[in-house]
Amino acid sequence: MQPAPPQLDQKELESASTFRTPYYIRHNQRRQEHLSSLGLDIAGRSVLELGAGIGDHTGFFLDRNCSVLSAEPRNGNFKIMQFNLSGHPRSRVVCCDVESMDQKISETFDIVYAYGLLYHLSDPGAALAAMARRCGDLLLLETCVSFGSEEAINLESEKQSSATQAFEGIGCRPTRPWIFNNLKKLFPYVYAPKTQPAHNEFPLDWRATPTPNSYYRAIFIASRRPLSNPLLLDHLPDQQSIS
Repeated sequence: MQPAPPQLDQKELESASTFRTPYYIRHNQRRQEHLSSLGLDIAGRSVLELGAGIGDHTGFFLDRNCSVLSAEPRNGNFKIMQFNLSGHPRSRVVCCDVESMDQKISETFDIVYAYGLLYHLSDPGAALAAMARRCGDLLLLETCVSFGSEEAINLESEKQSSATQAFEGIGCRPTRPWIFNNLKKLFPYVYAPKTQPAHNEFPLDWRATPTPNSYYRAIFIASRRPLSNPLLLDHLPDQQSIS
C-alpha cells in the first residue's frame, strides 16, 4: 500500500521546491556522471549518505545494489525523502545532522557519501572527524571551496531558512589544502581526481583568478586502503580536465 504523501506547510513546500529547479537537476546529473566515471568500488556496498536533502542522490547507490542509510536534519526534506524512498528494501532514513549523528547512528559503513554538505557547516573539522568514525573504507566528499594555497576555513553566513543552505545559518568555504591535509589526519590515503564534473562550478585551473561571489567546487576521496586507480592523484593538482 502506497503511503500518504507527506504533509508539509507552505514554507517547507517552497523551500524543498528548490531541489527541483533546472540548476539543481543539472548539477546533480554532472556530479553523479563524474562519480560514475571514476571507476570506484561502489556496487553492492553499505553507504551512509549525509545531508541527503530529499533523496535525489540516493538512487545512484540503490541502482548499484547498495544498502543506504540517508541522514537529513531538516524535517521538511526528511519527510519528502522518507516518502520518496518508502518501500525500498535497501533504504533507511534518519532525521539528524552530521554533528549529532553519533547519537542515532552507531554502525560503520563501507562508504560515507557527503556531496554538497561540508560547506554548509560551521565546524568542518569536527564534521570530517564524525564522518571518519562512521567510515570503514571510502569517504566520498564534494564541497564548495576557496582558491588558495594556504590552509583556511573561511566561515560564511548562509540563509538558514533555505532547505539547501546551512542548517545553523553558518557555513564555510575551506581551501583545498585545508580539506586535503585534514583528511590525511583521519585517513591513511587521500586522493583528488584528475578530472572534474562538466559544470561551470568545478574549476579546471586552480591557478586562475577566481571571480568574486562565485561558487567553486572540488572532490576528494579518502580511503582506508591504497587505491590503484589511474584517475586519482595523491596530491592536489593545479590543473584538472573534464571527465
